[in-house]
Amino acid sequence: MKFSPLFWPIQLKGNTILILDETKLPQKLTYIKAKNYQDACKAIKEMKTRAVGQVLLVMYTFILSSRQKKDLNKVARAINATRPTLAFKVLTDMVLDWKRSGAPLEKSILGFLEMLRAKRIQQAQEAAKLLEDRDVILTHCNVSGLMPLIAEFARKQGKRISFYVTETRPYLQGSRLTAWEIQRAGFPVTIITDNMVAYLLSQGKVTKVMVGADHLTQNGDIANKIGTYQIAVVAKYFKVPFYVLCPPPSKLKRGRDIKIEIRHGDELKIYQGLHLAPKNVKAYYPAFDVTPAKLITRHIHLEV
Repeated sequence: MKFSPLFWPIQLKGNTILILDETKLPQKLTYIKAKNYQDACKAIKEMKTRAVGQVLLVMYTFILSSRQKKDLNKVARAINATRPTLAFKVLTDMVLDWKRSGAPLEKSILGFLEMLRAKRIQQAQEAAKLLEDRDVILTHCNVSGLMPLIAEFARKQGKRISFYVTETRPYLQGSRLTAWEIQRAGFPVTIITDNMVAYLLSQGKVTKVMVGADHLTQNGDIANKIGTYQIAVVAKYFKVPFYVLCPPPSKLKRGRDIKIEIRHGDELKIYQGLHLAPKNVKAYYPAFDVTPAKLITRHIHLEV
């Protein structure tokens, strides 16, 4: 089974963490180095890595920080302050609990990551079972290597699968990452702009929607890349199944309890040095929105 580079985009080599720089894809497959927890936090804030990459980076950062005899409580606070919508505290609390229990920390973390890898593969297998021959999947943003893996499992089951991918403004994770990795894996993929979804579904061109989630609450609400909510509403209207590849639930009860990250407006106005809007115009960029559980056909859980 071939894996996308995005499936496991972080590596620990000696005392250096190698981070696949997702902001450089698809033009360049390159890694940046993190030598300490400050470097790791900076990479998260700048969205050099995201989705599962952040989970891996957090775990490897604790290994590195433990080797460097750092105060792990201070490391945890720095990680938790990076991006508020993501459930980093679930991860940092887990690591600190291992530390307090006296368990060998590095062994515990590496064991967790080995399990995570296996569970991600299992999650892709479960998702593939929901697909039918000739299904056309609409996806939004990027799910760190899962879409081509799901398609590969479906192909092994004799199913022909193709994709529509939203560009996913403003970082273009759909056109830069998802379309790149799906095409690289040998599956048909078509890019659309974010505002074409309703028209596409009205034309019957999509049979299923499948997206990821950055946060799952106890009642089944999810937070995902901004734009997910409106796709779910449109899918409900046109009776197209809406599936979500979910992380484990956090301790939050419902979606309205999730703190939404508001990123700098310049990220909307400027892309790779190109000014897309007047310099002094205001811009509003919530990085995520919340999709209520009632709009979700099925949660495809990551059981860890």
